[in-house]
Amino acid sequence: MSLNKVMLIGNLGKDPEVRFTPTGRAVARFSLATSEVWNDAEGQRQERTEWHNIVVWGKQGENCGQYLSKGRQVYVEGAIRSHSYDDKDGNKRYMTEIVARDVRFLGGGGGARPPQDAGVAVPPGEEPGPAAEDDDIPF
Repeated sequence: MSLNKVMLIGNLGKDPEVRFTPTGRAVARFSLATSEVWNDAEGQRQERTEWHNIVVWGKQGENCGQYLSKGRQVYVEGAIRSHSYDDKDGNKRYMTEIVARDVRFLGGGGGARPPQDAGVAVPPGEEPGPAAEDDDIPF
């Protein structure tokens, strides 16, 4: 048995970028910042921010593009996906992304207020989208 599940609450680092595959399927991408605060051994407050690359497919991705903007707080639930690619100089690069199954718009940050049902979950048993081949992603 194995489990690949991620749950994050954080703030968008930039406005979502929505593109469409050649078949017309929407895919939204945005960065999400999560922060951890603690006191070190000397009692000094410390903070660490992690950045996550989020990918949202289909109607939910379109909703993200329409209602989310930089600074907005969201809840993201999904799975970790890693892949590699060759950059323009021929160097192998690795990328880790969170493929979202559920995005819920929370309070705080910028952006317009969405309707209550704007964060639409993927029904159980349905895939949020293929771990798309690079040829299927237009960017």
